[in-house]
Amino acid sequence: MRKGTKLALILGAIPFVTLVFALPLVNRIEPVILGLPFLLFWILSWVILTPLILFVAYLLEKKYNPPEEED
Repeated sequence: MRKGTKLALILGAIPFVTLVFALPLVNRIEPVILGLPFLLFWILSWVILTPLILFVAYLLEKKYNPPEEED
C-alpha cells in the first residue's frame, strides 16, 4: 500500500472512531456548550470536522499518488 493511501485511510478513520467508539466516553449532559449538551456538541463538532479531514486525506492521496496519465 502506498504512503499517501495509508495516511488517507488513517485520517478517514479518525472521524469514524470518534463518532462510534468515543461516544460512551463523552456521553455527558454537563457541561453545556453553546446551549447544547456535551454529547450533542461533540457529534455536531465531528459532523463539521469530518469533511475537512476527508478533504485533507484527499489532498494527501493526490499529492503522494498522482493519477497516471493514459496515452
